[in-house]
Amino acid sequence: MNGLAGKKIGVAAVRAAKEISLLIEKQSGTPVILPIQGRQRLNEDISAQNITDFLAEDFDWAIFTTGIGARTLTDSAEKIGLQSRYIDKLNETQLAVRGSKTMKWIKEHSLEPVHVSEDGTMDNLLAALAEEYRGKRSQRIFLQAYDLDDHKLKSILEEYGHSVYLSRPYSYEKPDALVVEQLKQSIIEQSLDAIVFTSKTQVKNIFAEPDVGKQLVKAFNDRVLAVAVGKVTAKELENNGINQVLQPEHQKMGAMIVAIDHHYRRQNV
Repeated sequence: MNGLAGKKIGVAAVRAAKEISLLIEKQSGTPVILPIQGRQRLNEDISAQNITDFLAEDFDWAIFTTGIGARTLTDSAEKIGLQSRYIDKLNETQLAVRGSKTMKWIKEHSLEPVHVSEDGTMDNLLAALAEEYRGKRSQRIFLQAYDLDDHKLKSILEEYGHSVYLSRPYSYEKPDALVVEQLKQSIIEQSLDAIVFTSKTQVKNIFAEPDVGKQLVKAFNDRVLAVAVGKVTAKELENNGINQVLQPEHQKMGAMIVAIDHHYRRQNV
């Protein structure tokens, strides 16, 4: 018998929700799609202005935190006829990046980053930058982020003495409040066996209310299995007090479903 047989697995993702659901069904599980990411909104006018400013000003560093953000800026540069100049200047600028999708974008454009987050987190990248420039002159930094911890990242870099230009090529709208509430109740009532989270944003959205958060943590630490794709997502779950967060060794959707299946198979032994 498959480990997911008879198990109801909540899917908090928007993107890849159908693919994840199909993988769950193939393992005889029942997917319950409750997307709490919020729709992604590309800020085209802001991106165009960011490109213009990047080309007009002098920057020591460019930090890219997400693949979506990096690609949105590149697409914007192409639309306004500045992609060649943009890529050329990136080649002349020290680059720091995090995330596998950001690295894929880096390789596509034959760029050479100075720093790559070893564990995929911003904490690791910020620590490397802080160590390298401890006691040295202020650096002018172009920081690509989005509306989740963006000002926090900017503040940290400024505390190190750097001057930061914040680029926000995209943002997320608030998720459907009814769907968020439905997922919360399903967790608290423990009517779902596991919840799959694929981004830090989803975790933040569900733990936005501290009082309800305590009930969620209790349910997760009792019987509901918290599953994360990516170390950043897993860390956010752990930071909210969840004792056990299941994550695959390889941060892929298929590997995640296999990990859940193995988890329940071990329980059944």
